[in-house]
Amino acid sequence: MNPPQQRQRIARRADPHGVKVRQARRAVHGVLLLDKPLGWSSNDALQKAKWLLRAEKAGHTGTLDPLATGLLPLCFGAATKFSQVSLDADKAYRATLRLGQRMSTGDMEGELVEERPVQVDRAQIAAICAQFTGAIDQVPPMHSALKKDGKPLYEYARAGIEIERPSRTIRIHSLDIVSWQDATLVIDVRCSKGTYIRTLAEDIGQALGCGAHLAALRRTGSGPLAVADAVTLEQLEAMSETERIALLLAPDALLCDWPSLALDADEAGRFLTGLRRRVQQADAAAVRVYGPAPQALPGGPPQPRKATGAFLGSAHITAGELIADRLLSPPEVQALQQHVPESATA
Repeated sequence: MNPPQQRQRIARRADPHGVKVRQARRAVHGVLLLDKPLGWSSNDALQKAKWLLRAEKAGHTGTLDPLATGLLPLCFGAATKFSQVSLDADKAYRATLRLGQRMSTGDMEGELVEERPVQVDRAQIAAICAQFTGAIDQVPPMHSALKKDGKPLYEYARAGIEIERPSRTIRIHSLDIVSWQDATLVIDVRCSKGTYIRTLAEDIGQALGCGAHLAALRRTGSGPLAVADAVTLEQLEAMSETERIALLLAPDALLCDWPSLALDADEAGRFLTGLRRRVQQADAAAVRVYGPAPQALPGGPPQPRKATGAFLGSAHITAGELIADRLLSPPEVQALQQHVPESATA
């Protein structure tokens, strides 16, 4: 049998030019910050990046509509264990609203439903935007991926069927006016997960009395991650394989705004088996846990690169006990130390 690092799954897939090729997949671990292009679904962008990295396992951290661009963190290998963290994180967007027009879908894809004159000033816009900060109730749009009886709402909408949707409470942390000219309003929004910016645009338009729809949307942040650090698919495709791998952040990049806890070699080894450990630290709902480099772990082989510590997983602390939530396997810890991608500081 081949060594683990040489065992590869062969996949048959179309290359970017549509030619069928046999591709050797391999274990790839880390987070890629992708700047998703306009017109691409999140899954299409994920599959393209997965193909370029020849990765065995990959997943994204929440859908970004085809008409939206911007930050889409992609998780590979061990990082997929922590994708829910990014899915649950606060998001930041730059949204362009077209005032005076309501569309059937709430965005540029729909048909014009109503057109009204835009008779507002900046003070009115600022006052209305202020009303939409804090905790607000929002009704999800029909043209969304939310499911009813196992079918996405947008399928009902396309069939002309309206489904009753209960409102839910979301939080707008900040809503700032970037620019306003004639019927075009650009705003920066920082919000909780589950916020529909398309619905927010429509609600702002209704409050202004002229109606509005979402003309463009760009995700600029997800938790501690920013689109300024992301790479486009075009840039990724132009790189060598080594350069692509070098872009990967360690899985703990998704958790880098959490408090951290470092364990010694013996405690780290036990923690990786799922055992609860006693710690001298206050209760915490979520912490990222580190141990020494794998060569110091019980039974760990020497590693080709030296590292100051190894990310072991996520946990919470209750009554002085460290309780594991999501753990890396020892082979994943060792593989990450061999690569040593950019990581959060423990």
